[in-house]
Amino acid sequence: MIRMLNVCLIRYTQMCISWVIFQPIVIFLFAALLLTSCTTQLPSASTSPATTTVSANTKQTQAALLRYVSNQDRLYRIAAPLLVKNASLCQNSARPVLGFTAKNRYSYSIAFADLAKNLLNLGERLQVTSVLDGSGALQAGIRRGDILLKIQDLPFPQGPNAESESAKILSEKLKNIRKLAVTILRDDKTSTLVIPLTYACAYSIDIGNANHVNAYSDGRRIVITRGMVEFLQADSELATILAREIAHNSLQHISALQMTATLSGVIDQLLPMQPDLSGLSGSAGIKIMPTKMDQEADRLALIMLARAGYDPAAAGTTLQRLAASYPSAVPNTYTAQHPLTPERIRLLQKTVEQIRQKQSAKQPATP
Repeated sequence: MIRMLNVCLIRYTQMCISWVIFQPIVIFLFAALLLTSCTTQLPSASTSPATTTVSANTKQTQAALLRYVSNQDRLYRIAAPLLVKNASLCQNSARPVLGFTAKNRYSYSIAFADLAKNLLNLGERLQVTSVLDGSGALQAGIRRGDILLKIQDLPFPQGPNAESESAKILSEKLKNIRKLAVTILRDDKTSTLVIPLTYACAYSIDIGNANHVNAYSDGRRIVITRGMVEFLQADSELATILAREIAHNSLQHISALQMTATLSGVIDQLLPMQPDLSGLSGSAGIKIMPTKMDQEADRLALIMLARAGYDPAAAGTTLQRLAASYPSAVPNTYTAQHPLTPERIRLLQKTVEQIRQKQSAKQPATP
């Protein structure tokens, strides 16, 4: 199972997501994929079936890793402004974060560890893979590729348990402070940077490794399925679903419906690279969201979208396109769990008009 290190406040503490900048990583990944494709020779007449199978399996594993990272990078990039710009709307779920992501080769399952080293240039030590634009980390000079050596006066763990051990350190170091000193290795030189913490909504966000089109939240985590990420091609569309799930968490709808355990189990099932989806047939035990709660989440999501710089008007068309392609009669789809009613559409349009009026008056969008 791919476990993404949330260095800003790692998933272990359930305090935030990792921050990723999409473009540089994707360019590198696709270049690596093209290089691999060019250097892989076609099987000759003397090549054994076993060799052919190994080559095919290797290429499939490479493609799976690159596809996952590409989708996750896009998800983080789109989610970042939603979480940072709406910290004041996340009630008791906002926390200070460092504002960068770090991983090592063991951030991936055993099957992907060697590929993470070869394709992503990740080793034993934790390495910065992205920096949030506008964060304290960017302000302090943290760059992608920096190797993490120390946090305050303690060494950053390395090796297979680097994530969980770093989580324990950070859970203590990030209490009641505004800045953290991080020592890095860059171009064979060490330096210590003082990073102002960035305040953000503290929800971890991940890809669910399944092709069905859905999204899940359990009050502290959000998972968007691979099928959903790839179906929603426009950033504004994916931002709509992310904003709605953030809103459901912030409004504590999951706990009110007593579905925390059920949805946590579904999320746990979807996180492995090769998940067991047998438990996700039908409704998977998930209750249909009451219309009133969906309307509440719609309103808050539209406000969050506007504050994050997205067009809130895209939400209505996104939800209608989802409903048309995957209607509520299709089990285990987003619309099946969140039926799109005419009243919801009407209230969406009304809320967008109200937001437009505030924007015209140069007033902030507020609930």
